[in-house]
Amino acid sequence: MRGWWREMAGLVLPGSCGGCGRPRTALCPSCAVELTGAARRVRPAPEPPGLPVVFAAAAYEGATRAVLLAHKERGALALAGPLGTALAGAVTAVAGGRGGLGGRPLLLVPVPSSRRSVRARGHDPTRRIALAAAGRLRRTGRAARVLPVLRQRREVADQAGLGARGRRANLAGALEVPAAGLGPLGEALRAGARVVLVDDLMTTGASLAEAARALAAAGRGLRSVHRPFMYPGLPDRPKGGPAGGVTEGEFEQAAAAVVASSPSSFEINRNSRGTCVVAGGER
Repeated sequence: MRGWWREMAGLVLPGSCGGCGRPRTALCPSCAVELTGAARRVRPAPEPPGLPVVFAAAAYEGATRAVLLAHKERGALALAGPLGTALAGAVTAVAGGRGGLGGRPLLLVPVPSSRRSVRARGHDPTRRIALAAAGRLRRTGRAARVLPVLRQRREVADQAGLGARGRRANLAGALEVPAAGLGPLGEALRAGARVVLVDDLMTTGASLAEAARALAAAGRGLRSVHRPFMYPGLPDRPKGGPAGGVTEGEFEQAAAAVVASSPSSFEINRNSRGTCVVAGGER
């Protein structure tokens, strides 16, 4: 009911920009620009074990931070559209551009929020943004859908105030793909879908690392799925196996896309020439 009232209020009441507060607009053009830059590879420091390749649309600061908080904590649901567009850009970077992966369909798997958080907020912000991103990708000609197969198998503590080590310990073994999700996941993978984990924000990377672990565990139960590792445009190769294949019963490692990441995770990607890795080149 709370989400329904928010939806109705967003249609009939004048709002203000979620980034700067400018009246009578959900997101002004100048704040929207901050969400639509070139998606870049990001790495937190320290990088948690098992973290997949991650691309982010923007740094978590300024207008981007304000917009994400307005959507997540204050129920500014009209912001899901522009946030979804930003996430779609990061997903496209993961897939190696609009023509990457030979046009394979994309399967967006959102990192789940706790039931407690969803009840408190009245909506699931990551899932809402993921749905908007999939819609945006389809409008640009890319087959994409959301498959929310991950769930929390146990309660976790509030992550606020926890450092990188504390977050890893808090989330260790917390996610799973339940039996009901294995069928849809296996069907999508047999159809050649590329799995992309999605979230609104990456700070330490602990949530994405745990989500990737849970998907890999599910993959080991899908013995009929055989897909190569593919990190488009990146030099990385999977550990423990040749660059072009995986062991029997495992599917290709999921990459990840987020709307925003901590500013320091961008800085670590700059090389000695001061350039920064972006989708398809350098900047």
